[in-house]
Amino acid sequence: MTGPSGTAAHAVLWDLDGTLADSRDYHWQAWLRVMADEDVTLTRPQFLATFGQRNDAILATLLGEDVDPDRIRRIGDAKEAIYRELVREGGIEPLPGAADWVIRLHESGWRQAIASSAPRLNVEVMHAALGFDGRIDTLVAAEDVQRGKPDPEVFRVAAARVGVEPARCVVVEDAAAGVEAARRAGMRSVGVGDGAVGAADVVSRSLADLPPETFERLLANR
Repeated sequence: MTGPSGTAAHAVLWDLDGTLADSRDYHWQAWLRVMADEDVTLTRPQFLATFGQRNDAILATLLGEDVDPDRIRRIGDAKEAIYRELVREGGIEPLPGAADWVIRLHESGWRQAIASSAPRLNVEVMHAALGFDGRIDTLVAAEDVQRGKPDPEVFRVAAARVGVEPARCVVVEDAAAGVEAARRAGMRSVGVGDGAVGAADVVSRSLADLPPETFERLLANR
């Protein structure tokens, strides 16, 4: 697996929500609306405690482990439809530094993938709203894997799709589960934001604060 110059190919695998962009408020609004339709009160702490998990896990927490699978599917589909409507109507901006890094890495020959636990339609809507077309090589979403983070499957699938060995991949994440998934996949990691990302190889409050040689150094120091 080599890049255009004959050197070993390398890739950055991006988590999406909370890493490249923050659509948390859209998710909050969508969950509020759909749970109100179910006559279920959702608190902000409950939402924050489950944010980033798959819908089946979230709804099992909110409604009980014995909740009917058809109900999970119906509520989850309704919530995601509301979420996508909110993103289309309100738009979304990249987090500080995100667009600069995506452009810089693309121009430097890095392959790039979005590797998200979100449904594919959500990933596609956010990707389109962010304007990263032509710079992100592939999108991996919930439908492409059987197990969510911290299982490493999503990152392994992304690496395979961009044709890069796991040891030549750097994962960028804002959550502990994603950092652990990267470790299990045999990949280096950058943890961003104020979440529990202390186990990442590099930690920064913002992508805008990362030193210019961050990604190259992570692979050089393996």
